Order: sequence, then C-alpha cells, then structure tokens
Amino acid sequence: MIKRTADDRAWVGVRITVMGLGLFGGGVAATRFAVSRGARVTVTDVRTEQGLAESLEALRGLPVRYVLGRHEEADFRQADLVIVNPAVPRDSPYLAVAREAGVPLTTELLLFTERCAGKIIAVSGSNGKTTTTSLIGAIFRAHDQRTVVGGNLGRSLLTEASSIEKGAPVVLEVSSFQLEWLGPAGWYPEIGVLTNISPNHLDRHGTYEAYIAAKRELLVHQPATASAVLNASDERLREMAEGLPGQVFWFDARGETGQGAWVSDQETVVFSWAGETLPIMPLADIPLLGLHNRENVLAAVAAARIGGVPQEAIAGAVKSFTPVEHRLEFVRELDRVRYYNDSIATTPESAICALRSFEPRQVVLIAGGYDKKLPFTELGREVAARAGGLIVLGTTAEKIAHAAESAGFPPEGIHRVGTLAEAVALARRVAQPGQVVSLSPACASYDQFRNFEERGRLFKALVAQL
Repeated sequence: MIKRTADDRAWVGVRITVMGLGLFGGGVAATRFAVSRGARVTVTDVRTEQGLAESLEALRGLPVRYVLGRHEEADFRQADLVIVNPAVPRDSPYLAVAREAGVPLTTELLLFTERCAGKIIAVSGSNGKTTTTSLIGAIFRAHDQRTVVGGNLGRSLLTEASSIEKGAPVVLEVSSFQLEWLGPAGWYPEIGVLTNISPNHLDRHGTYEAYIAAKRELLVHQPATASAVLNASDERLREMAEGLPGQVFWFDARGETGQGAWVSDQETVVFSWAGETLPIMPLADIPLLGLHNRENVLAAVAAARIGGVPQEAIAGAVKSFTPVEHRLEFVRELDRVRYYNDSIATTPESAICALRSFEPRQVVLIAGGYDKKLPFTELGREVAARAGGLIVLGTTAEKIAHAAESAGFPPEGIHRVGTLAEAVALARRVAQPGQVVSLSPACASYDQFRNFEERGRLFKALVAQL
C-alpha cells in the first residue's frame, strides 16, 4: 500500500478544484472531504445544475464555488490541487493546463488509499465485479464485523478513511478508469481479483490492448507477498499471470485445474493449495443463476481463503447471499413469465451470460443503448442459438439486430421499439408461458438514461405495472 503521506492539516486554505462532480458519489465525497479540512473548494462540471441536482443537493449548505456547464482554465492553472473524476480522460486539455502549471492531480479513490490503514481486497474485471465485490464483502463481514465495502459500486469510503482500523478488511470495486490513476501512483491491493477480461469502454481507451493494460495495473505493482486471484478460464488472464510479481491463485468453474477455488465432481466447491483440498460448500447451495455467477462465487471463495476466512463463514455467507440490484434480479412472475432486471449488463459478454443462464429459447431479450464501440458479432451468434425473441432499442438497436440476423436469427423474431416502456409492453405480448423476459442491454444507458440504475428501476416499475 501507499504509505500515508498527506497531512490533512496542510489543506487549510489551499485551493482545491474538483473536476467532475458526477452522480455516483465520488465527487460529492471528495468535495466534502476537502471542505472538512478547511480547503477553498471549486467544483466544476460540464453538466448543468439540472443534470447534477442530486449531487448538488447532497452538498447543500457547504462553502463551495460552482462552475457548471463548462470548465474554466483558471480553475486548473491557479489551483493547488485538482481532484479528478476518473471518468475524465487523462488527456483532457484542462488537465494539461494543470500539468503545465505544475498543479498536482489526484482522485477520490487515490486519496482514500493514501489514508487507509485497512487490508485492501480489490476487485476488477469486465463483468461480474460488483457481484464478486459484494460476495467478498459479505463473506469477510461474516468473519470480521469491521469489514467495509465501497469503491466503484457507488459508495465512497473517503470520509470514513480515518475511522478504519489497521488491518480491517476493506473490499473495493475498482474500474479501469480508476486503475489508470491508481496504477501509475504505484498503488496495489494486498489481494487483487480480476474476474475476466473482454472488450469494454473502447470509446474511452481507444484499443482493446489499452483497456487490458489498464486492468493489469491492479496487479503489476504487487510485491511477492501479495496475492492475485485470476479466472483460469480466461485466456487473457492466463497470459497476464506469467508476468505478475505477486503469488497467483486461480478460480475455475469448470474444475479443470484442480487448484485454487474450483468445483469437484460438479458437486462441491473446494479450495486446494499446497497439496491440501478443503471442501467449502455444496454447489447446489449457491443461490445465484448462471455459470458466470458460479465464477463470481469461486473468485470470492479464493479471496476469502487467502484472507484467512474459515470455511463455515464462507459457506454461510454465500448461501444467504441475495442478488445485487440490477444483476439478473428477479422482478416478478406474471402468467408464468418471469421478468429479470439485468440492467448492469452493459457489454455484449454480460448479455451473453444472461442468455446462458437459462434454457435455450427461453429468453426474450431486451437489448440496446449507448454505443461504446463494442462488437456485437458474438452476441448475435448467442441470440441466434439461444434467444426466444429479441427486442432492440436505443442507439445500437440496428447493430444488434443486424448481428443477430446475420447469425441466422429469424427477422420476424426481432422487434424494434423506441423506448423502454414500449419494450416492456411488447415483451408482455411476445413472451410465452415458461419463458423469461430479461433486460440485459449489452450496452451502457447514456443515450436515454443517466445511468444503468435509472434504467433498471424504470424497468422494474414498468413490469410492476403490467
């Protein structure tokens, strides 16, 4: 870990610019943190007051100067420190202004890691990181009540950093955007978990190679005493493992490696290391759907065993775990049709996981949204092989429809709509008894919604009204 180098008393009176207030809590936490230490804070965001209403309400009454709907170069040139929202590209011209003026740059999560005395278990990956983070948090909390969970899943821990005890488990979800800042600072987790790697955020990273390099920052700075937990089924992670300095542990849902966390005889989750195998729990006790969730559980089991959590605590926490909102979340059953909110499925690979969680031809898939410049070819093949119907909407609607039709899915099974409300109403008419309707968009939500959570909650409200 980075040693605590910042003296918070030195913040009194200094000029802090928070770039990107956002709606996920990090900008709010950074602002509160800076204000509480006596800094003179400017918050600047290209979004307007209306678009940031929730975050602004959370800061009501604080002595903050706001520059909204634009950025001003002076706020970067004349600052003593700029706290950057990770969603801001590192090559932003305003950050270039700060660099040219010698102004240091940091992020909310980097400020937290500099001040955290706990033992950090960090999770990243293209899919499954929120469920895996939540599972690891539940398991560690069953063993140690001091456990805290936060990071990219929407809860900043910055304002709590000083109250976290030395050695207390701290479970963080970390995005590729955050790793672009954490890695170059030399940060590392004591246990780092990479769930999988597949193309994502190419609109930001530019190339798949750059995206992989960002994910690799989670593990490349670890010493030999730290641990990396990797998916044995992921070819890119097997390649990555060869150059990692920490001790590598595997998780394997197919049971082919016989080491780390794996499934023995398709019946029992076990953990094997140093010639010993410890049964953890029956496979049938996992309450989550799909092979991808089995992998998430195995990743959590490996991290927990490395962290010293006993078998009983692991088994009990997994068995009682409930699905995280927006992740193949069961909404209701109506006329023998089940509806699932999988709004977090913002990549083709995550939508494929949803299709594979049910029997062939069972899923009426609602897909489409903001275009992250990802390929839909493989999703098209899976739709052709497994879907019982396809409803598309959003910016990517035609791309997804074309991929499915090119793979052999019948054109009459593809339905185009303009809004999510239209999609739910149509799914009600299309889905047959015994089928499921899954909102697994394969895309981000920004073409019609502020975020995937808003999209998922509207879907649930629409389904409730059927």
